[in-house]
Formats: sequence, C-alpha cells, structure tokens
Amino acid sequence: MKDATAPPQSLLVLGGTSEIALATARRLIARRVRTVWLAGRPSPALEQAAEELRELGADARTVVFDALDPDSHDTVLGKVFAEGPIDLVLLAFGILGDQAHDERDPVRAVRVAQTNYTGAVSAGLVAGRALQAQGHGSLVVLSSAAAERARRADFIYGSSKAGLDVFAQGLGDALHGTGVRVMVVRPGFVRTRGTAGRPQAPFATTPEAVATAVELGLRRRSETVWVPGTLRLVMAVLRHAPRALFRRLPL
Repeated sequence: MKDATAPPQSLLVLGGTSEIALATARRLIARRVRTVWLAGRPSPALEQAAEELRELGADARTVVFDALDPDSHDTVLGKVFAEGPIDLVLLAFGILGDQAHDERDPVRAVRVAQTNYTGAVSAGLVAGRALQAQGHGSLVVLSSAAAERARRADFIYGSSKAGLDVFAQGLGDALHGTGVRVMVVRPGFVRTRGTAGRPQAPFATTPEAVATAVELGLRRRSETVWVPGTLRLVMAVLRHAPRALFRRLPL
C-alpha cells in the first residue's frame, strides 16, 4: 500500500475550469504532482487550463465530465482510474446561481441543487469507490462556509452546500480505515471571476489562499479546513445565534 503521508503525484480535478481547483493544481505541481486530469464540459477554457498546466511541467489531460449526467460518471471516472492510480481527487464543481432570480424560477433553483449536491453525491461515491479499490488516496471536497447556516441572501446555494458538506463527512466516515480519506474545505467568499460584481462578504479570500490551505490540510491529514481559519470561530458563534437575531444581521 502506498505511504499515505507522501505528497500526491497524480491529481483528478472534477470541475476542471474552477479557479480554486487550478490554483490548487499549480501549487501541487510546484511540489510533486506530475499527472493532472481536468474533468469538465468541453470548452476552450478547459483546453487552455490544461495547456497552462503543461507549461508548468505537468502531464495534463482533459476528460469530458458533466455533473448533471450522473449516469455517465462511473464510465468517465473509470476510464481515468484505468490509466493509472490517482492520489488525489478534488471535487471542485459547483454553481452560485442567482438567489433573486432562482427564487422566482424553481427550475433554476433545482439546477443549483442538482449541480452542487446531486452531481456531487454521484461523483463522490464513484471516486471514493475507485480510490478504495486502489487502496489509497484522498478526496478533497470544496464545500462552503455557507453550508453552516442558511442566510436570506443565498439560502438556495447554501442549502445545496449543506447537503454536500454532510454527505462528504459521512463518506469520510464510511471510508475510514480503508486507506482513503476525505477532507472537507469550507472557504468563505472567494474573489473569482464568478463572484465579480457581487457584494463582498467579510473574511473574503482568494483561490490561491484556498489552495495553500488545501495543501496544508493534506499534509496535516485534516478532516475539515476553513479558509480563512478565523471563520471556524465566527461560524461557531453564528451557528448558535438566536434566529430572531440572526435575521437582523447584515449577512
């Protein structure tokens, strides 16, 4: 069995154009990762991301993956694992949605839930089973601080991340002792192209900061990582705030 404490050499990114995922890939390539699979919908952005990683010295490959097509997940991810062991799977896909619009259009709200939760359940189970079959590896799941408590401003997105968060924790418990570990990452507001123009929340962070926290969490064998770390205490307080008070907070 591979040494579980050794740095990863191969990485599979589910959500291959995610800015957080690509920042993490770049950081890990600078350490030891040599093979990177970027899984996502076919697009120039996906191919460009792979080319940029090749320029950093990685053997970067792309594979067609659609979070909203769970029937294909077993086949798609099976092909990747058939090419060789994967040390680290980074589940990084997800959409923010638009709370105001999604409240008025349940179909759009359901798409947020299906992408962030249903798709992740399918992909997470498939990846976890594949890692267990090879006897080692880590699954890193990008959750969100929004998963901790529903906010009026983003409860559709937050509820989908809450489901994902609980699922990932349970999957980690199910895989305990198999050589596979699951790490849940809960960033606060991340400044990316996708959040440009949105009101910036307190404790905002960057893709690079999240990538640094992911690497550190892997080395420490953490089960949960908050970015920034101070959010752990902030959310512990907010989680227990009386509901009447919580409604009045500018969150």
